[in-house]
Amino acid sequence: MMISNRYYIVALVLFGMLLGCSSSDKPQQEQQTEQQSSAPSTDAGYIEQATFTDLDGNEVALSEFKGKVVLIDFWETWCKPCLASFPTMQKVQEEYSDSFVVLAVTPGFTDTKEDAEAFAQKNDYTFEYLMDSNNLHRKLGVQGIPYKVYVDAEGNFIEKSMGTSGPQGDYKKLKKIIDQHK
Repeated sequence: MMISNRYYIVALVLFGMLLGCSSSDKPQQEQQTEQQSSAPSTDAGYIEQATFTDLDGNEVALSEFKGKVVLIDFWETWCKPCLASFPTMQKVQEEYSDSFVVLAVTPGFTDTKEDAEAFAQKNDYTFEYLMDSNNLHRKLGVQGIPYKVYVDAEGNFIEKSMGTSGPQGDYKKLKKIIDQHK
């Protein structure tokens, strides 16, 4: 009789452990699923939730520019096509100062924060100079620059493109995108 009581107690303890493990795992599984579903998995998701670091070390979210069409321009100081497109972007930013902003984002291929800072101080472009501290360029698969990402005034991804169409082509494209999405 004593042996059967021991088996009974052991069976109850094992049943309680099994029940306890399964009930504590379920909330963890739900939490992991919830985290996975809120993490972006598309270019639009990555872009719309993007954050960068400004040259003073402050975090800057794309959402801070709602109300303006945004051009995220991945560039570096050594990239001649990147620098050749800066005057056009500056001209459009001045023409549409209330509804358009350029985020000049350094992905950090070779440039450092100090390189971007020196360039910004030496030139009169009024862009928001930012560092790609959260690797948006990797998430988007950027393999070359200039690489441009366009976002509408509501913060929604419009399109992305690599390269340049020259001053006239870039100017027309920017104006068209701004007029359609401001």
